[in-house]
Parts: sequence; structure tokens; C-alpha cells
Amino acid sequence: MTRIHTEKNGSNNLVHKNITDKILKIFYTVYNELGFGFLEKVYENALIVELRRAGLKYEQQKRIQVYYKENLVGEYFADLVIEDKIIVELKSAEKISKEHEFQLINYLKSTEFQIGLLLNFGKKPEFKRKIYTI
Repeated sequence: MTRIHTEKNGSNNLVHKNITDKILKIFYTVYNELGFGFLEKVYENALIVELRRAGLKYEQQKRIQVYYKENLVGEYFADLVIEDKIIVELKSAEKISKEHEFQLINYLKSTEFQIGLLLNFGKKPEFKRKIYTI
């Protein structure tokens, strides 16, 4: 049985907490500097500058293949994969929608990653942290 859920913020038992804490600090640094209204690519590139400064390993636009019953049925590109452990999906929308959350959940389901972060550079900065367990 697989499970997807949002972990509670403030918990000390979060999976990869150290890395996600760094990513979230970087997210707020970029948001505080750039604010709302840019395209996602601008935020992605700004995050890369800060990830590099923090010494975090990252891949931009990582190709992920999706299989159905052992048949390749599609692919997508994850905005960022950090430390080979966390998928980061970026949005620049007014607010995070359920569709954005399901997109991240499907990305997790099609990989071996446990943790996904949805970072929204909206009118107010917001994020969701999802965990996928089998």
C-alpha cells in the first residue's frame, strides 16, 4: 500500500529535514529579493544561484520517464532534483491549487524519491511538502 501525505511543519522527525530546511530558507531568500510576478524560470535560475552558494547538489529540468505496466508512456521534466533525494516543483501562481499538489504527487509516484516540495512564488510565498511511502 502506498501513501502520500503532507508532513506537519515544525516536526523534528521529517524525512531529509536538514536538506528541506536549507531549500526552504533559499526559497524565502529568493522570494524576499524578487517578490511576486516573474516567470517560473526566473525563480528557478535564482534558486540555482542560491543552491550553489549553499553547496547543495542539484539537477535542473531532470528528465523523468513514466511507465505503465512496464511500458514507457511519457516523460516529464522535474524543475529541480536536489541532493538526489528531493523533487522540487516551482510555481508562480496566485496560490497553490490541488492540481499543483497532484502534479507533485504523480512525480513522486513515478520515481524512487520520497520527498517533494512544491514552492509557489505567489502574492504570498507558500510551500507544500509531500512524502511518498510504500
